[in-house]
Amino acid sequence: MKKYFNLFDFSQRVDYKTEVLSGLTVALALIPEAVAFAFMADLSPLTGLYAAFVMGLVTAIFGGRPGMISGATGAIAVVIVTLSKTEGVEYVFAAVVLSGIIQIIAGTLKLGKLIRLVPHPVIFGFVNGLAIIIFMSQLDQFKTQEGAWLSGMTLYVLLGLVFFTMLIIWGLPKLTKAVPASLVAILVVFGIVALLKIDTKTVGDVASIKGGFPPFHIPNVPFAFETLQIIFPYALIMAGVGLIESLLTLNIIDEITETRGRSNKEAVAQGIANVTSGFFSGMGGCAMIGQSLINISSGARARLSGIVAAVMLLVFIVFGSGLIEQVPMAALNGLMIMVAIGTFEWASIKTINKMPKKDIFLMFLVTIVTAVLHNLALAVLIGVILAALFFAWDNAKRIRARKRIDENGVKHYEIFGPLFFGSVSAFNEKFDVLNDPDEVIIDFADSRVVDMSAIEALNKITERYSKVGKKVHLRHLSPDCRRLLAKADEILEINILEDPSYKVISDDLA
Repeated sequence: MKKYFNLFDFSQRVDYKTEVLSGLTVALALIPEAVAFAFMADLSPLTGLYAAFVMGLVTAIFGGRPGMISGATGAIAVVIVTLSKTEGVEYVFAAVVLSGIIQIIAGTLKLGKLIRLVPHPVIFGFVNGLAIIIFMSQLDQFKTQEGAWLSGMTLYVLLGLVFFTMLIIWGLPKLTKAVPASLVAILVVFGIVALLKIDTKTVGDVASIKGGFPPFHIPNVPFAFETLQIIFPYALIMAGVGLIESLLTLNIIDEITETRGRSNKEAVAQGIANVTSGFFSGMGGCAMIGQSLINISSGARARLSGIVAAVMLLVFIVFGSGLIEQVPMAALNGLMIMVAIGTFEWASIKTINKMPKKDIFLMFLVTIVTAVLHNLALAVLIGVILAALFFAWDNAKRIRARKRIDENGVKHYEIFGPLFFGSVSAFNEKFDVLNDPDEVIIDFADSRVVDMSAIEALNKITERYSKVGKKVHLRHLSPDCRRLLAKADEILEINILEDPSYKVISDDLA
């Protein structure tokens, strides 16, 4: 039965059966991830599970991307593990609250739109690296507690169950999409293991998930400046990592669903969720691309699936821990491996010969940094900086000048391409000051003065002509440029109808 009702969005179509079943599948998939990330951060399993519940519920209700799932993540665990080991869990809770406040401020200032600066090759690299991380994290289940690889019948049974899970997830949608294939796979493998009494690792073997409702708890840290000095660096990095991963995940879901999420609203929701998580004994988190893709691939598109996932996770913790702890890890491993396969942008490999070499380099570099260092924020930051440098280099080479002398003996330089810090040197080389006639016109109708380096270049070129007693005129500059030039009244020709209007990047104007 389909209706047209959804929390805070009354026009969105909701398929209740799909949303509920998809949410249930996501709840099951959240358990091992949350437990694993809590261990990664040197925290108790319930700390990760409480974070998954709080983050999932708050962002599902208030977030800017219906269908996206948030919870405890590896990216956050990597950031807080040092703080957890050196200062203890209370400082982690305080840092989570502070990171949430920073995210709320970022969303309120509408900084979420900055995610548009992330180029497509960087997104490809981020996604591919994350797929590799998801896949590699599943390999731990094929090892003993001592770190040695499993062997013999134990390994064969585990592999068989994993491949059977993957087969169901791959094949069932070809027969029917009435129910999420991931949920069916988990239930079928669970039934086989229970009926045949197969001896294999279960969720309970990894950690106990039994607990109660997340307790409200004000972080027990000194309210002093020294505490702020300790937690602020971690909180700032957590806020940045969380926003980058969340907004990139939002963009990926946007592409899959061909809809548009609201990045600033999502940033605020992530902040509210982290503040709440810190006060309810959670380790904090952000959007989870793996669980989000499980949700979206199961057909969920509305907020209901995220709410169901969070609520069912809490139900499992409080009432169903005994049953959930019997779920075979093989079923969840198979599910996450299929998520990794689905996450990887296989199209990026097919387009390698068709993409510019610098884009291919960017994609592979971001993939490697993401997969090796497990630092998504650093990988994206490196990618964005390199992309900006590549862009500046390309545009620096594009500036050129068409030269001509008119019937009055006046030499014209018609400039093409942007004039900015990268193209200033090439711009200066265009002029023959000593051999030019006494009057010169530099026309910027097909150019644009971008920054203060460009303004300084204009000042210097006019000084060079002035020193040899020659007169130079600058045409088609914006009012902003004219104000910033040192001798504007002497060298500018103002055309109210044709002069462009734009702002030059300048500390003075800021």
